[in-house]
Amino acid sequence: MRILVIVEHDSKCVRPGSLSAVGFANAVSSEKNAEVEILALGENLAELAGDAARYAPVLMAEAEALAHPAADTYANVIAGVARERNADMIVASSTTFAKDIVARAAGLLGGAMASDVVGHEFRAEELLLQRPMYAGAVTATIQLHGDPKIVTVRPSAYELALPRNQPCAITTLTVAEIALPRPIEVLGLESNASSRPDVTEARVVVSGGRAFKNADDFERLVGGLADKLSGAAGSSRTLVDAGITPNELQVGQTGKSVAPEVYFALGISGAVQHLAGMKNSNVIVAINSDPEAPIFEIADYGLVGDVYEIVPQIMERLDGE
Repeated sequence: MRILVIVEHDSKCVRPGSLSAVGFANAVSSEKNAEVEILALGENLAELAGDAARYAPVLMAEAEALAHPAADTYANVIAGVARERNADMIVASSTTFAKDIVARAAGLLGGAMASDVVGHEFRAEELLLQRPMYAGAVTATIQLHGDPKIVTVRPSAYELALPRNQPCAITTLTVAEIALPRPIEVLGLESNASSRPDVTEARVVVSGGRAFKNADDFERLVGGLADKLSGAAGSSRTLVDAGITPNELQVGQTGKSVAPEVYFALGISGAVQHLAGMKNSNVIVAINSDPEAPIFEIADYGLVGDVYEIVPQIMERLDGE
């Protein structure tokens, strides 16, 4: 059995979410005696390949046409490498990258796919996968019929893969750029620069909801508390829809799924769509002015009050520690 892990990166290091996907692949490999390989796509990947080789043998697809992760080109290369390597399973982190690119590769390969996997087990030597359904209300156990099997793993569900004692081999693949489909042209990327970690990778996530009236208040209170805790700032969909916060901060069913050690829900009522993205957090702290807010039903610690009054007090106490 051969498992191919598609990794996301910043051209220098593998992103933590992808290391979680490698962790899943290693767990399956230990049961099925499978060979795990990492596939990295992009341009100028020498430094990245060295980092990835600490975890598994690396296949490096490097070309100018792969400088930007466009679904048409990336999916074509992934499908081609999967066929050449006779991969039985393709694994990736469950992110917007996977939803766009890996799902397209799955269509080209014609296999069976399971997304947002949070657990697995072997029963009678058959791999069974657990994934949330109905906005996280239930967790289904499924079995994939068809080859190859394509699996995306929720980043917070598996421990990050540990580096091996010795670096693994790096193989450079030949990419036939002239044969790649290019109906999509990347003109640019606009993103707000931030020193904070991504919400899917942080130990502490501080999220704000409807209680925050503007972007300045959100940054001052939610962002300020996140900075004092060396955490990430998150947001409910309400603030994203209102233009107060960017889409990349959204936590929930239609946003990102997180499971940090501590999750602060500030002024978030606890709609089922939001809970679907954060209810697996180890500790949930909720602050809301409504004592009947649904968020208190799942919170480990709850405080009824105005976030504009309470959050500054918490920050002041942290400054005194």
